[in-house]
Amino acid sequence: MKNKVQANSRREFMIKAATAAMAGPLLFTNEAAAKIPAGAKLRHAAIGVGGMGWGDLQQFKKHASVEIVALCDVDEKNLKRAADLCPGARTYTDYRELLKAEQNNIDSVNVTVPDHNHYAIAVQAIRNKKHVYCQKPMCHDVAEVRALTKEAVKAGVTTQLGTQIASTMGDRTGVIMIKQGLIGKVKHAYLCSNRPGAVAKYRLVGPRPAQGQEVPSHLHWDQWIGTAPVRPYAPDIYHSAIWRTWQDFGTGWSGDIGCHIFDAVWKGLDMKPPISVVAEVQKSWQNSPERRADTWPQGNHITWQFPGNSMTEKDTLQLEWFDGEFYPPKEVMDLYKDGEYPAESAMLIGTEGALLIPHGKMPVYIPFGKPKDVKIPTLAERNHYHHFVDACLGGEKTESHFAQSGPMAEAVLLGTIAIRVPDQLLTWDSAKMKFPNYPAAEKFLKRTYRKGWEVKGF
Repeated sequence: MKNKVQANSRREFMIKAATAAMAGPLLFTNEAAAKIPAGAKLRHAAIGVGGMGWGDLQQFKKHASVEIVALCDVDEKNLKRAADLCPGARTYTDYRELLKAEQNNIDSVNVTVPDHNHYAIAVQAIRNKKHVYCQKPMCHDVAEVRALTKEAVKAGVTTQLGTQIASTMGDRTGVIMIKQGLIGKVKHAYLCSNRPGAVAKYRLVGPRPAQGQEVPSHLHWDQWIGTAPVRPYAPDIYHSAIWRTWQDFGTGWSGDIGCHIFDAVWKGLDMKPPISVVAEVQKSWQNSPERRADTWPQGNHITWQFPGNSMTEKDTLQLEWFDGEFYPPKEVMDLYKDGEYPAESAMLIGTEGALLIPHGKMPVYIPFGKPKDVKIPTLAERNHYHHFVDACLGGEKTESHFAQSGPMAEAVLLGTIAIRVPDQLLTWDSAKMKFPNYPAAEKFLKRTYRKGWEVKGF
């Protein structure tokens, strides 16, 4: 489903410039993506245009300085709808074909596909010196995140993690309030995602079906599986419904939402890699070998210990995550007096007050005693996608570039490893990427890719 690649005036300009300078590669130097000529549009390729990818595509298309030149999706129904929205865009069902054919025709890509294929797509784009917008949690595995972050920094490309809420007034204001010491020294942090209906949405309890169904003609199933082990096609179980519940493809509820809720706390406290992590999980999942082998639990309570700093009360900071059947302590939720405790939020407890940062809303200051008179600047709304585009075109650095968000994504995914060995405290040596006290868990740091889908150098 690939249309003939067509040259455009932008490409002709770059060919002439490269020839005149007797340069090497057409658009790229060895160190960073080539500068986009002033006034030119960002030539963008959307990889994954169904589900969340449909929303991402529409956001990029709305930017006046973006030209959608290529589209990719393993589902031809998704691809047709996207092609109708973007007339003239060349279409592909295999991202490898797109990246090869469009090498000299695109400047950026967005990666909006199931978690297990994030790294393979994003790293190839980065090695081709393309700017990359990648949906959270950045990658499926800790080792992938570490490698992708390094590759992005080395290539000098613009990157953005798909933590859209990080660009809102609420999260950015929360970061400022934390940094200003509004609540004194931070003692504890509680993060939660108890979204109504989430457990029902992620209702699957496993195990995987023994037999699959015939793959519909519009779906390229082998490309959808990609780096993961081959599984039979099963509608309403994998594509396109609840793939996040399967360890092969997703990272569970904490992996899905964790980066969103972590973000303002991570930035506000200038957090570093954790010292340890441990998880308590849904007992019915923990006691089922079949479910533990295939799926993620529908309830998690993860506890990290992070190094403290000048903003924390002690030399370590405890941060806890709650989802599904696990909720923050009642005394913490009772601090919020203005109605029901926000189902998705971060609560920081300090020596002089508390700060609640509801997901997608403005933060709530809860003083212990007389409120502090602190002036908080009024911030303008910001579109996370458009901020990425502007950065690619020479604007300010993105809100969630990989060097900033990669270490946070690693911490979130360390929580998913703790989930797989419940009740076992894991001490973490970030520099060596080891669990010194429990090496058996290190097998979860990196997957073995399916034959034919390996990534060179990884």
